[in-house]
Amino acid sequence: MPAYIVCTMIIHDPETYRKYTALTPATLARYGGKFLTRGEAIVSLEGPAFTHRQVLLEFPDTNAAQAWYNDADYQSASAFRRMASKGQMYLQAGSDNTAAPDPKV
Repeated sequence: MPAYIVCTMIIHDPETYRKYTALTPATLARYGGKFLTRGEAIVSLEGPAFTHRQVLLEFPDTNAAQAWYNDADYQSASAFRRMASKGQMYLQAGSDNTAAPDPKV
């Protein structure tokens, strides 16, 4: 079952952040990860305007996503992200029941 990582951040040092973005694709590929979005514009349909950068990642499963995050090369690259931005990363398991999924309220 697929898993998704949602990343949001505010970048205060674009030059250093680009060092991170240059290294990330190779680390994703090792774990079957891929970018679904990578900083594209966001339109707020409800609520205040969203002003952060957002990246959506997809992995084959939560184990692959966690292995990617814990990978030594990714952690080394993420040092640039931490120096250049402030943000959050969230991991959520997907579902194979997409027609009428349980809302889990």
